[in-house]
Amino acid sequence: MKDQSTFWFGVKRYGYGWGLPVRWQGWAVLVAYLALLYGGIYYFKPRRDALSLLVYLVVLTAVLVAFMVVKGERPLRWRWGKE
Repeated sequence: MKDQSTFWFGVKRYGYGWGLPVRWQGWAVLVAYLALLYGGIYYFKPRRDALSLLVYLVVLTAVLVAFMVVKGERPLRWRWGKE
């Protein structure tokens, strides 16, 4: 099992999945995601090129989830907030 200090994204206290980043590297990934998201919306012009924007957003989000899988804690079960 990985050392806690190496995780960039922690698991949620309630529910399943990841919460906010716990290290600066995770925050950097999240800020880059949001910047690329904004840039893609500006570049692809949703009213004119909606399909390209949708593909871009799906790929961008898949890359973010890949970072969370590789550099985050493993969300093995549903959490009820008692830990």
